[in-house]
Amino acid sequence: MPFDFRGKTAVVTGGAHGIGLAAARTLAAGGASVFVFDVTGDGENHIAVDVTDRASIDAALEQSGPPDIVIANAGMGIEAPLTATSEEVWNRTLAVNLTGVFHTVQAAARLMIPRRRGVIVITASTNSFDGEAALVAYNASKAGLLGILHTAANELGPHGIRVNAVCPGLIRTRLTERHFSTPEVLKNYFRDVPLGRGGEAEEVAAAIAFLASDLASFITGAALVVDGGQMAAKFGTWNEDTAEFRDGRWRLR
Repeated sequence: MPFDFRGKTAVVTGGAHGIGLAAARTLAAGGASVFVFDVTGDGENHIAVDVTDRASIDAALEQSGPPDIVIANAGMGIEAPLTATSEEVWNRTLAVNLTGVFHTVQAAARLMIPRRRGVIVITASTNSFDGEAALVAYNASKAGLLGILHTAANELGPHGIRVNAVCPGLIRTRLTERHFSTPEVLKNYFRDVPLGRGGEAEEVAAAIAFLASDLASFITGAALVVDGGQMAAKFGTWNEDTAEFRDGRWRLR
């Protein structure tokens, strides 16, 4: 079933690449007028935005006009052990991933409340729930997004505004391509993914579009995990006794 976003104005932060770009394309394919807010990229509806700067977001929303749909997707991640994570990395990661989403959600809500309608979808992560090593700042920022999610859904529901999140697992983007180009890393990582593979940005975009659509009209405050079943698998699914790893994924023999 195709998504119908005709007559809707959508904003996607971090929409120049990866999951954000896929989401922008999916919303546009459904008929939405999509504005990409990003520090990089170009295009007719691209607006240069730094999500850590509230004035930058407000100025961009002046250009786009009041949005019907906002995808708060801008994010970053830098790997470093807990004891080697610098204050600079900590502050920058939280500024983009957590404070940036707070600014985006708050600015969007203030425009949506008078209209008594709107949808916000936050890109969180499976790292919102676990403590993957060497990602303390990223993990903390993504865990914090669930607090924004639940509070915003609670407060904005009476105004007819729905707020949900997607929680992707390992998805192929420019930031993760180095993992996807290393078969041994993937082999071990995907042992714990029941579907035996990583995800594509378009698969996350489809989940975002669903939550943004009228098909999800009675869903708010939800965190939709898009991870191939990884969070459901405690001790691992795949082994060489019954399966083989080839072409970047596990398959039963």
